[in-house]
Amino acid sequence: MPWIILILSGALEAVWAAALHRAAQVSGRRRIAPAALFLAAVAASTGGLAVAMQAIPTGTAYAVWVGVGVVLTSAYAMVTRVERPTAARLLLLSGIAACVVGLKVVA
Repeated sequence: MPWIILILSGALEAVWAAALHRAAQVSGRRRIAPAALFLAAVAASTGGLAVAMQAIPTGTAYAVWVGVGVVLTSAYAMVTRVERPTAARLLLLSGIAACVVGLKVVA
C-alpha cells in the first residue's frame, strides 16, 4: 500500500505543477480555480509522500515521488503541446521511468 500511495502522490505532483502553470497563464478571476487546485494537490501530494515515507526509506521515496512527477508533468506538457516530444526528451524520460521501476525492484 505505501508504494501505491507514493505513486499516486507523484501523480499529484504533476497535477499541481500543471495547475501552477495554468494559474500563471490566466488572468483575473479565472486564476482562482487553478490556484485552488494547486493548493489542494500540493497538500495531498506531500501528505501522501509523508505517509509513504513511514514504510519506504526517505531517499527512495523522494526519488520515486520526484521521478513520477517529472515523467507525468513532461508527458502532460508534450500532450498539451507546451513542450515538443523530441526523441532525446522521450529517451531521457524513459530512463527516469526505468530508474523509478529499478528503485521499486531493489527496495
